[in-house]
Amino acid sequence: VRLHSHDVRYGSGSGQQSVTGVSAADDGNSYWRVRGRTAAVCQRGTPVRCGQAIRLTHLGTGRNLHSHRFTSPLSGNQEVSAFGEAGEGDYLDDWTVVCSGTYWAREDEVRFQHTSTDVYLSVTGEQYGRPIHGQKEVHGMAASSQNNYWKVMEGIFMQPSEAFQMEQYHAEL
Repeated sequence: VRLHSHDVRYGSGSGQQSVTGVSAADDGNSYWRVRGRTAAVCQRGTPVRCGQAIRLTHLGTGRNLHSHRFTSPLSGNQEVSAFGEAGEGDYLDDWTVVCSGTYWAREDEVRFQHTSTDVYLSVTGEQYGRPIHGQKEVHGMAASSQNNYWKVMEGIFMQPSEAFQMEQYHAEL
């Protein structure tokens, strides 16, 4: 499924904007921007390192992927929501990119681990009824599993900066 959000709030828990999983490939509410962690500057074109903290900002609403110690509505895991205004939220918007190389490559599967609570961004089989019928619950799970791998499917990708390219080809001094 694709990580999805829209301006529909949870009816329980935090009451913040819901984050779900959808299978539709052509839904504009499934686009997210990768940004530097809270209060950090991330220059465009700088590759994301495995182990680096980032924020994911929902393009449609400007809210950040967020988690906290509220219980998710369907599975009883940890709630994941979208929070903030115009891309500004708080430290609970930070996620660590867990991947197997030096950098997050666009064709690689990655995990996102919440930096404050250590849960993994996950989706399992629980589906919502009204008003977001058929969408799957996205939540935080304490253990890594096959339910918390994510992959970039489409988007705008920036070419790596010259400094990064030189690092790749001229690592010796």
